[in-house]
Amino acid sequence: MPKALIFGILTLLALSLFTLVLNTGVGGGAAAMGKPLAPLAQGFLAVFGEGTLAKSLTVLALAGMIASFHTIIYAYGRVLFALSRAGYIPRWISLTSRNHTPYVALILGAVVGLLCTLAIQLSGEEGVGATLLNMAVFGAVISYTMVMVAYIKLRITRPDLERPYRSPLGIPGAALGAVLAVVALCATFSVEAYRPGVVGVAVFLIVGILYFLLYSRHRLVAQAPEEEDALIAAAEEELAHQ
Repeated sequence: MPKALIFGILTLLALSLFTLVLNTGVGGGAAAMGKPLAPLAQGFLAVFGEGTLAKSLTVLALAGMIASFHTIIYAYGRVLFALSRAGYIPRWISLTSRNHTPYVALILGAVVGLLCTLAIQLSGEEGVGATLLNMAVFGAVISYTMVMVAYIKLRITRPDLERPYRSPLGIPGAALGAVLAVVALCATFSVEAYRPGVVGVAVFLIVGILYFLLYSRHRLVAQAPEEEDALIAAAEEELAHQ
């Protein structure tokens, strides 16, 4: 695992724990600090006031959000492009410009996001951002669960597979992670105002699964890098069992 990713995870854990523990002793205690949407910034304001330090924290947070947004845009563009190139979703989505930019995938993802935002706003629900975040979390925890299950399966079925990085927690850690992800998945339904958005994501995923089972799985592109790697892996596994 890249060192930057490990340091990022440790930084998030440290900030989360410090915010949870230290904020209870400032600005009116846990009751007051539990209400703001940005508890870390609120804790800094309670201790240092409207000074340079608090403003610097705001600038850093803003820079982090901008970086996250750009990363998300890049990620969904590449994911849609790869799925389309392999035939899982319509092939026209993987069209690229002369600079090899998957512009159709980038535009399509942005349009879907804007339509979701507009639909939530027109429905009269308050907190469009919070609703979108809950929808994103719903999809994310599903992917986390699938990653943990896939890890456990590969550790059991392919113990001899070359692994550049080995999880220090092994199968027990992956099982615990899967359980926590399922708990988080159930928690996305806890707020009634956010349920329509979560249900919408669930319906979208079900439609996507049906599309794959009934149509696209019969039209996959074997020459696509993703499918080529899968075919090679399947052939190697078959040879290993002979």
